[in-house]
Amino acid sequence: MPPEKPVQRERAAPAPQVGSTPADAEPETRTRRRWWPWLLALAAVLVIAYLVIPKKGGAQGAGAKDGKGGKAGQQASRPVPVSAVAATTKDVGVYLTGLGNVVSLSTVTIKSRVDGQLVAVNFHEGQVVRAGDLLATIDPRPFQVQLMQAQGQKAKDEATLQNAKVDLARYQTLVQQDAIPRQQLDTQAATVRQLEATIESDQSQVESAKLNLTYSRVTAPFAGRVGLRLVDPGNIVHAADPNGLVVITQIQPIDVVFALPADRLPDVLGQVRAGRKLPVDAFDRDLKKRLAAGSLLAVDNQIDPTTGTVRLKALFANQDEALFPNQFVNARLLVNTLKGSVVVPTAAVQRSPQSSFVYVVKPDQTVEARNVQVELTEGDDTVQRGVAAGDVVVVDGLDKLRPGAKVEVSRADAAGAGRRGGRGPQRTAL
Repeated sequence: MPPEKPVQRERAAPAPQVGSTPADAEPETRTRRRWWPWLLALAAVLVIAYLVIPKKGGAQGAGAKDGKGGKAGQQASRPVPVSAVAATTKDVGVYLTGLGNVVSLSTVTIKSRVDGQLVAVNFHEGQVVRAGDLLATIDPRPFQVQLMQAQGQKAKDEATLQNAKVDLARYQTLVQQDAIPRQQLDTQAATVRQLEATIESDQSQVESAKLNLTYSRVTAPFAGRVGLRLVDPGNIVHAADPNGLVVITQIQPIDVVFALPADRLPDVLGQVRAGRKLPVDAFDRDLKKRLAAGSLLAVDNQIDPTTGTVRLKALFANQDEALFPNQFVNARLLVNTLKGSVVVPTAAVQRSPQSSFVYVVKPDQTVEARNVQVELTEGDDTVQRGVAAGDVVVVDGLDKLRPGAKVEVSRADAAGAGRRGGRGPQRTAL
């Protein structure tokens, strides 16, 4: 019986089936896990080779061609394109600029000097009138009647005076003949003198009536521009009315009152005491358009302590009426002129923490940084010390420059100056 036990074990074991047990799938899973790291490593190597190997090859190729370090060496040796101009010599004006406003020489509110009805307005609003032009008419008939009454009273008193003079002559003859007493002659002489005084009073009444008749015609006292009408025709106007009929403003000539810092007052007074007539230009608020040209008229007698400025007045002919009363302008006063100053464009001046400098183009087409001392900046020009007339200075492309850098000048005039050695006439820079 013992030999039957092995046969029973073989029958108890089930028959194996492909793909039906975990033991069969385990080798395949292990194989896949083994290949994934290798695939990722291979991909990383390919990416690195694509990014690194072409650059190294290109750099090596460029280095093999020039022998100076590749493309970086080529870029360093390439000239920098710049724009440059030559420093010039000219006279430069020293200007003082202050904000001011236009002030009329005369501004008058035209009022009626008599009472009456306004029958006519003889101007257009905003019209420019001349001195003596008729502006308005007040009903003249009441004043004509007053004139006639005064003239009639005067004529009556003149006739009475004439009769008194005849009696006086008769009494003088009778007194000589002792026909009348002397007292009667003296009385008649006093009557004549009284009537003569009455005639003078009558004449004054006549003149007063004529003056009122003249005042019924309102005329312009000076040439100027009239404003808006304040009273319409048909209204009764009075000499005591506060508003008046119209406002007239003189515009030719006209003044500009502007303020300057008190620190610059000695410069102005020095020129005024020397008897020089200082020119003044009126510009718009952006200082771009010149409106009119005039001259300094007066300097105020005191400094404003609140602002530290002094007021000045300039006179303008204003023939083209470019200046208007109460208009704000910028007044530029010429106080001095620097003769033979070396001038460069303001764009050429660079500033460092130590000093101001410019890049000067040398004859070998390289640049050097030269320290300068700026004395005056006027518009796009700068007057300075440190540069001579004819020196070529860089005005564009400055951000790419370093001392000793090679440049390629794009302007023909500056390039010509550079070929001549970078200098024109040898003159001392201001």
